[in-house]
Amino acid sequence: MDAFLVSTGIVGLAEIGDKTQLLAFLLAARFRRPLPIVLGIFVATVANHAFAAAVGALVSQLLGAGVTRWVLGLSFLAMAAWTMIPDEIDEEEAQLAKYGVFLTTLIAFFVAEMGDKTQVATVALAARYESMAAIVAGTTFGMMLANVPAVYFGERIANRVPLRLVHGIAALIFAVLGIATLLGMGEGLGF
Repeated sequence: MDAFLVSTGIVGLAEIGDKTQLLAFLLAARFRRPLPIVLGIFVATVANHAFAAAVGALVSQLLGAGVTRWVLGLSFLAMAAWTMIPDEIDEEEAQLAKYGVFLTTLIAFFVAEMGDKTQVATVALAARYESMAAIVAGTTFGMMLANVPAVYFGERIANRVPLRLVHGIAALIFAVLGIATLLGMGEGLGF
């Protein structure tokens, strides 16, 4: 349950103000059809984060516990710093409208998520925790918690969320995880 809750919290917070959330705002404004957008986000996230979790689990197996601990600890600290950098969206990522709302959202989200903070976080979390299913479920739930309101309520809530505070909280969580991992506080989990 820890893996699910930590994954949900980290990704949910990290996603606020992220480029994929900006993409959700853009798609909602452009198409005004929330259900296929939400379904596209869900399918793209599950596919992307399942791949990322598999990579994280593989990295953990290949490197061994000692090296993995240092790589994870430093990765979490890097994620803390990266979370504080605001994202922007490229107009190219939203110009797939010829494929319909669902497929446009699915393709745009999958591509936008490649190498994104939340995908990298999913890799690190999957390397840290043993349950890939809990990580994918948690990171997907976190993405949906941040993006579904963006699709349905858009601009009405965008200006009310203090992005700097949310990013600061997410960065703090990443930093605590990084320090705890480097100090060996996950030894019971093999780190």
